[in-house]
Amino acid sequence: MVRVMASGVFDIIHTGHLRYLEEAKTYGDELVVVVACDETVKRNKHEPIMPAEERRKLVEALKPVDRAVIGYEGDMFRIVEEIKPDVIALGYDQHVEELERQLRGRGIPAKVVRCGEYNGDLNKTRKIIEKIKRRSGLYEHEGNRDS
Repeated sequence: MVRVMASGVFDIIHTGHLRYLEEAKTYGDELVVVVACDETVKRNKHEPIMPAEERRKLVEALKPVDRAVIGYEGDMFRIVEEIKPDVIALGYDQHVEELERQLRGRGIPAKVVRCGEYNGDLNKTRKIIEKIKRRSGLYEHEGNRDS
């Protein structure tokens, strides 16, 4: 049994997420997805729209996903050591080489693969938010600023 681990924020589920998880699943028999905890999202990206547990439930309901868990704040390798993946599937824009180096330094033998890019119209959460703003007229009310 080959266990694959994928990870992400998954704040607004979209086709880019689905394609990523579908491809990740092809690398093994079981797909475990780590959903970033709220504190990590706030520190690295933005204020999450949905709380971590709601994001986890939505991800776990997706067909390719066997199990979804919430990651820990701080040491990202703690959850990797618990899941013990054979393969870690990264998104197309993540850095494989650095992760491989860090895994080896921690004695974690997982193989790291990069999933392909999906170029759909709404393949990123920020694109979806921008489209909603444009359609709702929020840009005129907010002086065209991005939030």
